[in-house]
Amino acid sequence: MINVEDLGVLVIGSGGREHALVWKLAQSPHVGKIWCGPGSPGIAEEVLVRNGNRVTCMSNLSARNILGQRDFAKQHGVGLTVFGPELPLVLGAGDIFEAAGLSYFGPNKAEARFEGSKCSTQEFAARHGVPFAEGECFDDPEAAKAFARKLGGRCVVKADGLCGGKGALVCKSLEAAYAAIDDLLVKNVLGEAGKKIVIQEFLEGEELSLQIICDGKTWGVLPTAQDYKLLNGEQTGGTGSYSPHAKVSHEEAEVIALDVMSPFLKGCAYEGMVFKGILYVGLMLTKAGAKILEFNVRFGDPETQVIVPRIKTDFVELLYAAATGRLDEVPLEIHHNRAAVCVVVMAPGYPKNPVLGKRISGLERLRGFRFKAFYAGAGLNDGGELVTTGGRVLGMTAWVDNSSAILGLAEARYAAYAAARRVVIDGGSQTHPDIADVREVLS
Repeated sequence: MINVEDLGVLVIGSGGREHALVWKLAQSPHVGKIWCGPGSPGIAEEVLVRNGNRVTCMSNLSARNILGQRDFAKQHGVGLTVFGPELPLVLGAGDIFEAAGLSYFGPNKAEARFEGSKCSTQEFAARHGVPFAEGECFDDPEAAKAFARKLGGRCVVKADGLCGGKGALVCKSLEAAYAAIDDLLVKNVLGEAGKKIVIQEFLEGEELSLQIICDGKTWGVLPTAQDYKLLNGEQTGGTGSYSPHAKVSHEEAEVIALDVMSPFLKGCAYEGMVFKGILYVGLMLTKAGAKILEFNVRFGDPETQVIVPRIKTDFVELLYAAATGRLDEVPLEIHHNRAAVCVVVMAPGYPKNPVLGKRISGLERLRGFRFKAFYAGAGLNDGGELVTTGGRVLGMTAWVDNSSAILGLAEARYAAYAAARRVVIDGGSQTHPDIADVREVLS
C-alpha cells in the first residue's frame, strides 16, 4: 500500500485532458489539496472528496514557466506534480524537479524525446527492434523524395518536432508526398519543428491507442481507446474518443503491449534511461500484425476523458507509485463493464481558423450522474462570461455500465451527443458526426 495521505498535488495544464486528470484526482480520499496551473474555469469548480475544498488555479503557472512551477511546488509542499502537456517535459521540467528533490509524474528530458523528436524515436526503434512502421529520417528534400518514390508515394510525412498533433501529413500519391516534403523542408511552413522529417510507410488497418503507465520496470495497460483526428479531411488535435476499443479486448491489448514494452524497456536500459510516466503508443493493426505509428510521453487528449472514468484504482496512488518506482505495489483495476464516449464541441472554423471570444451557454442545464463537461478551449472574458478560447471547446463525456461493451458504447454515445447539442456557442459550433458510431466501429 502506497502511503499518500493528505497529499498536495500540482497539475500543469489547462485543457480538457488536465480537467479530466484533476477531476479524477479530486475523487481520491488521499488528496488534501490540488493546485492547477494555469487551469481553467471548469477546473476551478472541481471539489475534493476528502475535505470539500475547491481546486486552486494558478494563472501564472503556464506550461513554459518551469522554474515557477518548481518554486511553487517547493514553497507549498507539493507531494506530486503531474504534467499534462508534453511541452514542459520536452523542455526538461523533469530534470529540474528531480534536481530539487520533488516527486513528479512523467519522463525526464532525455526520455521526453520519444515525443519531442520523431526522428530520434524512429532511430531508437530501429536500434532496438521496437515494431515501428518502416520509416527513415531526412533533412534533404531530394533524398526524402527518393524514399517517397520507393514507397510509391503512399506514405506519411511527419515533422520531427512538436506541432500540437498537426505535424503528420498523409499522402497517397507521389505528388502529395512531394508537396508535403517541400512544405516542410523547403518552405519551412512549420518552422524549426519541420527542419527534419520522418517518412513512414502508409499503413492500412484499425487504429488503436494504448496508454501504458510505467515506473521504469513495471508497467500496466490503461483502458483502451479510439480517437478521431480527421474533421472534413483536415488533421486536428482530436475531435472525440471512446473506450473500450470496439475491436480489441483488454487482454489482446496487453499482448500487443508486451511486444512493445519488452524491446522498449530493454532499449531504454541499454541507453541508460529509466522511463517513468505514460507511454502513449499509437498503433495500426495491420494484417501483418500491430505496427507503431508514434510514441507520446503524456496522456492523450481527448482519450484521457474516456479513460479515467474507467479506472477503478485510486488515481493518486497509481500515479505516485509510477513516479516513485513502486508500481508493483498498486494493482491496476479497471471498470471492464463500463463504456465511455467523449464528443468534442468545437468552435466554428476549427481546425484552420477557429472563432474565439464567442459566448458559450447551455452548460447550466447539464447536470447528470455519469456525465461530465471537460473544459478545453473555454475561459472567462473580462465580463466574467464563458467564451471560446481555443478550437476544441468542451469535451462532453458520458459513461454507462453495461455487461455488453457495444450496448454500453451506444448508450454513452447517445448521452454524449445529447449533451453536446445543448451547448450553444454564439455563431455556431461543430461536432464530428461519427464518434463511437456502433455501425462504424463494427464495420
